Amino acid sequence: MFNKKIEKFIAVFIILSMIVGSFFYFRQQVYFSHGSYRETKIFTVKKGERNVLIASRLKEEGLITGKIYFYYYLRTHGLQNKILPGDYELSGGLTIPEIALILAEEQTKFIKVTFPEGWTSKQMAERLKANGLPGDDFLAIASNPQELAENYNFLSGDGIKNLEGYLFPDTYFFAKDATAKDIAVKLLGIFNTKITPPMKADALARGKSLNEIVIMASIIEGEVRSEEDRKIVSGIFWKRLENGKPLESCATLAYVLGTRKAQYSYADTQFDSPYNTYLHQGLPSGPISNPGLSSIEAALYPQESNYNYFLSDPETGETIFSATYEEHNENKRKYGL
Repeated sequence: MFNKKIEKFIAVFIILSMIVGSFFYFRQQVYFSHGSYRETKIFTVKKGERNVLIASRLKEEGLITGKIYFYYYLRTHGLQNKILPGDYELSGGLTIPEIALILAEEQTKFIKVTFPEGWTSKQMAERLKANGLPGDDFLAIASNPQELAENYNFLSGDGIKNLEGYLFPDTYFFAKDATAKDIAVKLLGIFNTKITPPMKADALARGKSLNEIVIMASIIEGEVRSEEDRKIVSGIFWKRLENGKPLESCATLAYVLGTRKAQYSYADTQFDSPYNTYLHQGLPSGPISNPGLSSIEAALYPQESNYNYFLSDPETGETIFSATYEEHNENKRKYGL
């Protein structure tokens, strides 16, 4: 009988210990746990999104340890209906209470800004201004980047006088009080991440500076749309340079004249500018836009072909290639150019 009482006591003690242990473990997870994703990322809450889905996505993105812990915190702290839609900067290093409070406070929201591939720094500045950010100051920094150039090796030497070409086009989330320098540093930092050391080494192996690659990429960006066509056009342009011929790029004329045309006149091609590749051989003195990664890769890894000329169908944008000048002229007549 005595042994049975001891066994019962031990069993009850174990059960109580498990309950207490579970309680403290649960509390630990709710208040003090951290997610697995240690870097910072932008987490977007959509309008009308339910708390259960928000909790699930936080778990999937490694920002919390478990959705039940987050949902429990919301319920017990009166935050169920207080999460606001918007873009928030979070990391797994934050605790669940910290994340919940951030999502429930409107002042922590960021401004989402998208810069399309091939935009100039001036266009970027206009978009920043349209979003209530310091676009004019940003353009001033982009035009005179000496202070920032000291922190980025790719901006040193090679006659680089502004940030055109190195302001990586992408979707960004900026704090409402972000300075022009904050914005420029973020864009340059992404460029530095995208252009890997092997890519820089491959450029040197080809006898090209990174600036030459970026200049070529900016021209390719303005000429054709598809990744495959960009590589072929890159091969054509590099071949022209190797043979001592002018690039004759319409994208550089668009940059010089400030307008895009389906077909430029002879007078257009005679406009005197170091960026006019109809008048001057070699690459322009700098990039004509901020190219995307696809165009940079095309400039770095051109595709050899028998083609020497190309044009774009004004109706569809399709790139039409030709091997001879006669064939090229025939294509121009065919497509009304």
